[in-house]
Amino acid sequence: MSKPFELPEEMTIYSAVDTRDALLAWVTEQSAKSARLLEISAAKVREIDGSGLQLLASLSHIDQPWTLLEPSQSLLDACAALGMADWLAEQTANA
Repeated sequence: MSKPFELPEEMTIYSAVDTRDALLAWVTEQSAKSARLLEISAAKVREIDGSGLQLLASLSHIDQPWTLLEPSQSLLDACAALGMADWLAEQTANA
């Protein structure tokens, strides 16, 4: 099994493009290797805004199954504040 993608500490509008580019490159690389479940770790996320949540939600459009590992308290709080707690629970259920 491959190593999970580690989301950065800051997932804000200021880092969204860099994070997106790195994440998409990783998804492409992993997809070429196999069709297994992709694992994305959110343990290090300390700051997240709407742009960061939008980036995570956009993963729903990839053709490979994925799961979010170890969501940080900051991510849990942001999802709860925006009514995305159920969505987050679905993304972590596959882990």
